[in-house]
Amino acid sequence: MAIQSLRTDDCIDEALEKYSDTVYRIALTQMRSKHDAEDVFQDVFLSLVSKPRTFNDDEHMKAWLIRVTLNRCKSVKTSAWFRKTVSINDYEDSIIFEAKEEIDLFEYLKLLPQKYRSAIHLFYGEKLSVKQISKILNARESTVRTWLTRARAILREKLKGEYFNE
Repeated sequence: MAIQSLRTDDCIDEALEKYSDTVYRIALTQMRSKHDAEDVFQDVFLSLVSKPRTFNDDEHMKAWLIRVTLNRCKSVKTSAWFRKTVSINDYEDSIIFEAKEEIDLFEYLKLLPQKYRSAIHLFYGEKLSVKQISKILNARESTVRTWLTRARAILREKLKGEYFNE
């Protein structure tokens, strides 16, 4: 996508078609609630529609959407309303796993600290490079690599004996 304003319906439709899954998955991973993730999703795309924005290319738009999604998740999580409510974790009902290993991995991923979950999701789920993740999360590349290494170590330890012959 060349540099252009996103006020046109075609551009908004294109953004929704290309990045709606990415935005929703990130929101779901961060919020741990289907309903909260849907709210964040709507807020992100409302933000895209509400002001004219220009992007250099598709990667720039994707990075912007991811950054806005993460910021909105953070904003919701720090709100007084969110802190004083109890999550019902209803998002698990909407996810279909094909194997026990997937269920176990999902359960262990939920236990990781948010920064590790974000790095793991962006690296493996969204196939972003460490450099791209560092820009999105406003962290050094070495910090992102450390988060990935620590998250893998935690997951390896949790899954040890169950799926590995260590």
